[in-house]
Amino acid sequence: MSKLTVSAFTVSVDGYGAGPDQSVEHPLGRGTEHLHDWLIPTRTFQQLSGREGDTGIDDGFAQRSFENVGAWIMGRNMFGPVRGAWPDESWRGWWGENPPYHVPVFVLTHHARPPLEMAGDTVFHFITGGIREALDRARAAARDKDIRIGGGASTVRQYLEADLIDEMHLAVSPILLGRGEPLFAGIDLLAKGFAVTEHVTSERAMHIVLTKGA
Repeated sequence: MSKLTVSAFTVSVDGYGAGPDQSVEHPLGRGTEHLHDWLIPTRTFQQLSGREGDTGIDDGFAQRSFENVGAWIMGRNMFGPVRGAWPDESWRGWWGENPPYHVPVFVLTHHARPPLEMAGDTVFHFITGGIREALDRARAAARDKDIRIGGGASTVRQYLEADLIDEMHLAVSPILLGRGEPLFAGIDLLAKGFAVTEHVTSERAMHIVLTKGA
């Protein structure tokens, strides 16, 4: 059976998955310029733009994060900065016309919008029925492959609180944000059955894998 996973999700040392004041100019909030310093130089990330990149520990985890993924789920804020009702359909995501997903993506929102077909077999579906409807739709689309939650932190928290996530890979970046979107505040991971099953440190991050029922 397919798993619901969180992969290559970066948090600061003080546990924030995004900073304050997210906007077009600061998609992850202020103070996050170095949050993804572990990911950006990797071959996996750089190849998205046709460039070479670094191999090693960080690239290994980045590459793993795309393996066996048949569908994605993300929050409205990860798709873009537009809030409230869609004024039009001009916003098509942060990633250009060929997003890096190449599978169906289910976007949680309170405001309906027709599916958005992009190059490379990425189709964004806008789900107004909540996290379980999104998961049911994603499971059907993924078939036997895994479903990856892209973010943001609030979306991960909703699925954690509903006891639906099977595995998480976190990259702890050696920076402090001070405030923003906390990932685990008030959530008891031990009580939810998670255990640390892998931990590896690179020059730019500490990689931790948490598995439920391990």
